[in-house]
Amino acid sequence: MSVALIWVVSPNSELCNRLETTKFADLSKSRNCLRASKIKNFEKKDKCKSFCYMNADFSGFSGSNYAKKPGLISRVVANPGGELAVSSEQLVYDVVLKQAALVKEQMRNKEDIEVKPDIVLPGSLGLLSEAYDRCGEVCAEYAKTFYLGTLLMTPERRKAIWAIYVWCRRTDELVDGPNAAHITPKALDRWESRLENLFNGRPFDMLDAALSDTVSKFPVDIQPFKDMIEGMRMDLRKSRYKNFDELYLYCYYVAGTVGLMSVPIMGIAPESQATTESVYNAALALGIANQLTNILRDVGEDARRGRVYLPQDELTQAGLSDEDIFAGKVTDKWRHFMKKQIKRARSFFDEAQQGVTQLSSASRWPVWASLLLYRQILDEIEANDYNNFTRRAYVSKPKKLVSLPVAYAKSLVPPSRTGVVSKILDV
Repeated sequence: MSVALIWVVSPNSELCNRLETTKFADLSKSRNCLRASKIKNFEKKDKCKSFCYMNADFSGFSGSNYAKKPGLISRVVANPGGELAVSSEQLVYDVVLKQAALVKEQMRNKEDIEVKPDIVLPGSLGLLSEAYDRCGEVCAEYAKTFYLGTLLMTPERRKAIWAIYVWCRRTDELVDGPNAAHITPKALDRWESRLENLFNGRPFDMLDAALSDTVSKFPVDIQPFKDMIEGMRMDLRKSRYKNFDELYLYCYYVAGTVGLMSVPIMGIAPESQATTESVYNAALALGIANQLTNILRDVGEDARRGRVYLPQDELTQAGLSDEDIFAGKVTDKWRHFMKKQIKRARSFFDEAQQGVTQLSSASRWPVWASLLLYRQILDEIEANDYNNFTRRAYVSKPKKLVSLPVAYAKSLVPPSRTGVVSKILDV
């Protein structure tokens, strides 16, 4: 099940064979050292053909030997009966508050988000620049629409978003790429250990180095990254979700996290009167909406893999079961069920739309494009008479071309005029 990145992505299994990894020596022993002397003392090593060696031992990474902090994950698994002690939305909101607090702390300290690279040792800046360029190339190839929008951002924001995109893409490919059958929980533990090292200024390869530099410059918390890895773990052990509360948590893990990673990079408009928490909630809602849309679009594809990403209790209430999904027949019961699922997804898009205009003006276009294009997938499911078993809903190129200028027009709307112009430009 591909994660619904907040950006418009064109999945391609060949990515796993295209991302070159270049091992670096340790950059520093702590994140504070990285802040003081960005990306230094690293050198290129022999290149691997793919990052999909995750199913084998990393050189220098023997597993997760760091202490787990109590937080979202531990609270979810603490109940021996398997029930969530509190709702998934409350658990996720705790992460939202933490991330929002980091941004507000930076604002209180009056640090300028438009950072400039620190002084680095001769020879190292070129390698770091090459790392960011490689991230940009990957983004341009596999997320063309979003990449186009990033070109409007400031150089520092643009490079940072590319680095985050590539990390999310690589993480998704671990369980959804060509080598997914060989990925084990231990491999994901090693990937998480590698993430910890990355945040501490010790990247393993060129693409890691770009993200390591990014998280040293922007108020990005590690928890959303760790939570995305937890979503990958869920895909290894879970193929059914008994209710929407469980499904919501999964959607947060694999897609809502992207919004929390991205807002510190994209920035909030100086003239915005919205609270930091509300902007993060909107970004979270967009990730949830995108993932729910993916789930509804891919019902047939997932069923052929033995997976059902739909609330089991709601299927039962509609008089449906897994057998009906595996049979792949569009019935009146299925249409009625799908109408409710689509309505829910649209409600998350509505919530997200309220926050997009609060972002920095230079960052709005790619997010608006993602929202408009992904939302149209729901329209296509309806146009296909809810046949998401054998027909894949997609937005045609002409419709995409029409949506891009609409998204650009929406991106020009300042926060104070959101309500008026949104109605005029609504599509």
